[in-house]
Amino acid sequence: MSVISASEARANFPDIMNRAEYRGERILIQRHGKPAVAIISIEDLKLLEAIEDAIDSAKLRRAIEENEGFTTIEEIIAKRPNE
Repeated sequence: MSVISASEARANFPDIMNRAEYRGERILIQRHGKPAVAIISIEDLKLLEAIEDAIDSAKLRRAIEENEGFTTIEEIIAKRPNE
C-alpha cells in the first residue's frame, strides 16, 4: 500500500485515481502524519462490502440459532386466518 500526504493527494488526485482504478493500488492518505483515508479500486470496495454482508449474514444465522423464540415472517403469515 502506498502512503502519501494529504497535500500530495490534492496536487496529484487524477494520478492517484488512475493508480487505484487501473492498477488496483491501495493508497493511504495521511494528514499531519496520521492515517486519514484510503483510496481503493471499485473492485476492492465491492469485495469489502461482500465480506461485510457475509459477516452480517453469519451473525444473523447465529442469532437465529441461539434464540428459540425467533419468529420468521413466513411463520406469522402462516398463522394468520384466511380472509
